[in-house]
Amino acid sequence: MKIKTLVLLGIAVIIAGAIYFQTSHEDAVEVVTVTVDRGEVIASVSNTRAGTVNTCNRARISPMHSGQISSLTVRPGDKVQQGQILLTLWNQDVAAQLKLSKQEKNVATARADEMCAMSRVASSEADRIGVLVEQKMISDERADFIVGEARAKVAGCRAMRHMIDVSSAKIEIAEAHVEQTILRAPFDGTVAEVNGEVGEIVTASPVGVATLPAVDLIDDSCTYVKAPIDEVDAPDIRAGMPARISLDAFSDRTFPGTVKRVAPYVLDLEKQARTVEIEVEFDQPSEELLPGYSADVEVILDTRRDVLRIPTQALKNSDRVMTIDATGVLAEQPVKTGLSNWQVTEITDGLEQGQSIVLSIDRQGVEAGAAAVATEE
Repeated sequence: MKIKTLVLLGIAVIIAGAIYFQTSHEDAVEVVTVTVDRGEVIASVSNTRAGTVNTCNRARISPMHSGQISSLTVRPGDKVQQGQILLTLWNQDVAAQLKLSKQEKNVATARADEMCAMSRVASSEADRIGVLVEQKMISDERADFIVGEARAKVAGCRAMRHMIDVSSAKIEIAEAHVEQTILRAPFDGTVAEVNGEVGEIVTASPVGVATLPAVDLIDDSCTYVKAPIDEVDAPDIRAGMPARISLDAFSDRTFPGTVKRVAPYVLDLEKQARTVEIEVEFDQPSEELLPGYSADVEVILDTRRDVLRIPTQALKNSDRVMTIDATGVLAEQPVKTGLSNWQVTEITDGLEQGQSIVLSIDRQGVEAGAAAVATEE
């Protein structure tokens, strides 16, 4: 009889425990947990709006004056060298003026040679006049005339030499006029765009009026990203800091870069979101990096390696985390943090490696003392 009673009592206890377990877990909140680990934590700042890939050298160039295109030597995609002719305007008139100026210089040179030869003869004759005057073989009046004529011819020689200089200056002016009809590459690069064909008229752009360039030339040997940074983050950025660049065109890759410039002024194009423009240069230029690509930059402010860290999402009010004990009860644990970013935060005190903490702290019912059921992330 006693054995039967004990068996019934044991069954009742088991049933009661099962009922309690079932009831208690019906009210338990399901939480996602993660394990505290060690690794790298990087503090960084990113741009507020998308940046743009630019080339260090880009020239949208046109001839200085309007005119008709007589020759076009390049097409989009062509590689050119500094000084190479890209296009030439009709310039027969200025070319003829240059030819005339050169001929005028030849004439001036010949006349200068003639005049200077005559001046040398006249000077020699004037030198002999002194002896003839002493010997009373020539009158003083005749001697004065001969000496004066010799001096005049010497002056004429000098004048003709100066005329050669004047002719040389006219040639330089004519050459400059011819050069203004020729468009040359200002640097080594790639032709991105050509607007115009042989026979078409190129119009010079008036001040304040934007027109299409005759040739758009880019130097793709050096590329950088220009991006806006929030004015709050800008004071922490300095030239020379490392950065990571991501492009929408290459979503699975990042490119190393270096901050080259921080603008010394604040852009207030948007009154409620003032920014400072920075320039980040690609450390390894590539032909894949086309100008105009949209890009984001992440400037690395500081890096800590092999430190205790947790997902930033697991922090509550920046100084606490939620833990779950063996009985499934949640508790708040104060912690001290170090370096942080949007993904992970360094823990300097309060947690140990391998400890489990709650990641889903924003779920309804996740609070200290609540019953929980944990599932790993």
